[in-house]
Order: sequence, then structure tokens, then C-alpha cells
Amino acid sequence: MRLLLDTHTLLWWLSENPSLPASARKLIANKNHYVLVSAASAWEIATKVRLGKLPIALDLAHDFIAYLERERFETLAVSAEHGIRAGLLPGPHKDPFDRMLIAQALAENLAIVSNDVEFDGHGVKRVW
Repeated sequence: MRLLLDTHTLLWWLSENPSLPASARKLIANKNHYVLVSAASAWEIATKVRLGKLPIALDLAHDFIAYLERERFETLAVSAEHGIRAGLLPGPHKDPFDRMLIAQALAENLAIVSNDVEFDGHGVKRVW
């Protein structure tokens, strides 16, 4: 299975937060699954650190790639196709980070690991 981690999923995985259910942990830990993290998540984390909304992620914001490499996660770059898809997504969902994850999941045929039910109305496979 090819998985795209939502930003909160990545944060909870890295901090071993009990909010991440065992079912999601098992999916992510499965060596047969290909786990990706969007560049949009790096942007979201760095933005929230800068605004003081996510001070616990300061180290992650400054060393994002090293954290992903340690976990053997791959970075998913944002392409022009992803940008167009995100911008043209129908519906009132205004979060640009979520819109990008939806667009990437659709374009790359990825399942999103998230507890956010907002993804469900966009034809994305969400696992949790």
C-alpha cells in the first residue's frame, strides 16, 4: 500500500502520541508499505512554528528531511499538476494544506493516513 501521511499523523508518529491509533501505527510501520510525506506538510509545520502555533515542532521544522530519512519516509514534492488539482478542487474546504494533500493523493493514487473526515468527500481513500 502507498500511504500519504497527514501532517498531524506525522507529528503524532514522531512524538509517539497515543492519539495515533494502533491501526494507523501498524499501517505506517509495515515494511511492505511505501510511506510518503508531502512537501506541503513541511510548509505547514514551518508556518505553524513561525506563527508560534506549533512550538514543539521547532526541531522538526529545521531538520525535516533528516527526520523523514530516519523513519524511511519519502518526501512527495509538489508539482504543477498537484497545484492545479488543489486549486480546482470543488467544495468549501479552505485549508490549503489539506487541499494539496487531497490533490496529491488523487494524482498519485495514495491512501491518506488521517483522522480528518473532510477528506472523505473528495474521493480520496482515507485509512485510520
